[in-house]
Amino acid sequence: MDRLNAPVAGQTFTRDSELKGFAVRITTSGAKSFILEKRIDGKVKRLTLGRYPELTVEQARKEAHKLLGQIAVGSNPIAEKKQKELQATTLQKAFDDFLLARKSLKPRTLYDYKRLMKVAFLDWQNKPLVDISKEMIAKRHTKMGTENGEAYANLAMRFLRALFNFALAQYEDGNGNSILRENPVVRLTQTRAWYRVGRRQTVIKPHQLAQWYRGVVSLKNDNYSQQSALVADYLLFLLFTGLRRKEAATLKWSDVDLGGRSITISDTKNRQPLTLPLTDFLYDLLQNRKATSDSDYVFEGKGKSGYLVEPRTQVQKVIEASEVSFTLHDLRRSYITIAESIDISAYAIKRLVNHKMSSDVTAGYIVNDVERLREPMQRITDHILGSIRSYAS
Repeated sequence: MDRLNAPVAGQTFTRDSELKGFAVRITTSGAKSFILEKRIDGKVKRLTLGRYPELTVEQARKEAHKLLGQIAVGSNPIAEKKQKELQATTLQKAFDDFLLARKSLKPRTLYDYKRLMKVAFLDWQNKPLVDISKEMIAKRHTKMGTENGEAYANLAMRFLRALFNFALAQYEDGNGNSILRENPVVRLTQTRAWYRVGRRQTVIKPHQLAQWYRGVVSLKNDNYSQQSALVADYLLFLLFTGLRRKEAATLKWSDVDLGGRSITISDTKNRQPLTLPLTDFLYDLLQNRKATSDSDYVFEGKGKSGYLVEPRTQVQKVIEASEVSFTLHDLRRSYITIAESIDISAYAIKRLVNHKMSSDVTAGYIVNDVERLREPMQRITDHILGSIRSYAS
């Protein structure tokens, strides 16, 4: 063994003269490993027994004899080794593989998933998937519901369900059978244990619009702060477009066509680009903002991202000034509610707020034309402004 030299390139094999299939493999780095070659299930397979000198020739030969005996009675050492490795797959390993497979996850979704792994399932990260039982799932769901809130508990378990569904398809033995019998999160469905968490229904009511509008405008007089004035325009922009907070915050001037009176949102939640017409109100707002902007973003921010991230301070000021409690997503809900209340067609509303219509056959025949949306969007704007004037007087 000591006199065997490393090859200049590739690898070489020195066969044993006594035991057929037993050999030592030598690489260019000089590493020497004992191997056994044997036909298994009709194909010649190569099994690595161990390295020299950690394993002696005598020890390696004994291990080779042992494996040959197992093969002789119908065992498949390679498949059994793979099965053991698969059975040891941890939750963290599955999550790492999941991220490699799901290359198109949005940054926010990726952040949320990583956060759940670190917080909700920190003590399970190194636990083999096969050891996470239905009972453990049920207890953890109840515990999180009590300590972290029912919505959070459901969110965490929906993520875990997706991870186990991935593992069911990803990790299979040599016969194509999954190492998991089923997804353990199914226990919550079987026992109807999911928490009933209703969709938030909070909106700015018609009689509150004037108060809210005054509160927003007051930001423009907030010690002549440019940042407060920017947030005021941002809040108005959200209400009058129905856009999601990040869709509006990441809008660039290159996405704004003042000449054509339209804006285009490329990075949307459903990955379908959205082009919206600009109403008179929005056109004036953007023109005024353009005159004072030297950023690539319409609503610039002070952080590394370059765009407005979290205007908590200004939102709280509006709430205090107007006595109207709201969240940024309430503005989107308000826009949709107003659109429905003035009988804008369901198809137009879905187009305006970029909701998917993949299951609607009729919707597939409707051409998504920005000009088709100009009239309904102007009607929504006029109604909002009318409500503000009506309750302000």
